[in-house]
Amino acid sequence: MGDISCQNCNTTSPNHDLVGWTWENASRGTISLITTCLATIFLCTWVVIHPRVYKRERYATLHKIALFFKTIFAPELIAVEGLQEWSQCRRMQRECADFTSGELKLIHAFYVSMLALRYRTPNGDRVIWPNQYTWLLQQGIIRWEDHANWGLSLDNICDKSKSDNAAKLLALIQVTWFSAQCILRIGFHLPISQLESMTLGYIPLFVVTYFFWWNKPKDVRSSSIIDLPRMSQGQMRLFESMAVSNKFDNEGMKEQVSYWNIWYLTPRVFEKEEEDRLIREARTKTLKGPDRHPSPENPYATAVSEREAQDVEGQTEIRKEIVVAHWDPDLYRSKIWPLTCLFGVSFGALHLVSWNTTFPSIVELWLWRVSAFVSIVSMLIFMHFEKVVVRWDGVLTIFSLSSPVFYLLSRVVMIGEVFAALRASDPAIYQAYENTAYWLPFF
Repeated sequence: MGDISCQNCNTTSPNHDLVGWTWENASRGTISLITTCLATIFLCTWVVIHPRVYKRERYATLHKIALFFKTIFAPELIAVEGLQEWSQCRRMQRECADFTSGELKLIHAFYVSMLALRYRTPNGDRVIWPNQYTWLLQQGIIRWEDHANWGLSLDNICDKSKSDNAAKLLALIQVTWFSAQCILRIGFHLPISQLESMTLGYIPLFVVTYFFWWNKPKDVRSSSIIDLPRMSQGQMRLFESMAVSNKFDNEGMKEQVSYWNIWYLTPRVFEKEEEDRLIREARTKTLKGPDRHPSPENPYATAVSEREAQDVEGQTEIRKEIVVAHWDPDLYRSKIWPLTCLFGVSFGALHLVSWNTTFPSIVELWLWRVSAFVSIVSMLIFMHFEKVVVRWDGVLTIFSLSSPVFYLLSRVVMIGEVFAALRASDPAIYQAYENTAYWLPFF
């Protein structure tokens, strides 16, 4: 690494002249600063993205781009999304363990959860959701021994996955090098730029997200389409009622060909369970009968008869909600959720590394500090609510609905400031250690 003695390690005082664009020299310049930070951010986001499966290549590409922008603006939410999907796959593993001799691995569960398993219909094909596959196994309608015929063999899944070990290694090298450079600068009392502090914020979230998605196939472009085994009408009706959503089926329906679908996060089974619970409660209230609960064998069945259900179908009205966020109840009520919340605010907290960095004006300095705190507090408030919907439900609704707005505003402000600050920066941010290159060999 060379001699790490410092050139002019004293930072520039506020009275010294600020500098704008700085050309490359023996230390570093604006171009190397910008490109290195953007390369690190790109590798931390693009490599970690594991999109769901789309039959149409255009939709698959646009969905991946949409996830990329979501990760840029709200990396904490993508990390929590990874945790929720991992939790769902672990649950699927447990529920299928007795019917698969423990041979269903996380990679199988992820493959099903990313909508890669489908069944043919007269109009096209539909998604087989994790709860549906689990139910088929539990009912003995399918056997795990036939999983290879369903496209669930490890060889088939790994062959479809486009995971690039070279890209992973490159991302690891870049992240490690960048982190080491920032730590050394702080250790030698050299300031780091606002752009560098923002880049640092992506790194822990990149590591955590990739941990949860380590076993998830990447960039799968073709799904496994099978023919369902024979089932009775009642079984088929129940199987179809368990579908979490029909927006991702391929039957030519209007909601299935909308480009808005690329922005949606993949629905989770717990959301379907919550919806079914509300329907059961509404039907029970309408019938004015005793409490009715699903049977242990079938969590989606109600105790009302088929005739009763049909009689009250027109009377039962479940209000459609605009859901902003819905956390997995098993995670939300677990002991690790407070830790998850604290980790979720790490992105905003790492921006405070630039607390004493010189800004072009005192207004921009305090705007940066306030935005960092707003990012932290708004994310804590947002993650405090198990479910956030666009509906008035008392005074707390103001906090639940305004927190994501304030978070987004704080992110826009900070992204704008990291580039605006380059017009008049502390000259010390361009000072480096003697004989220590800022650029990676990769560049």
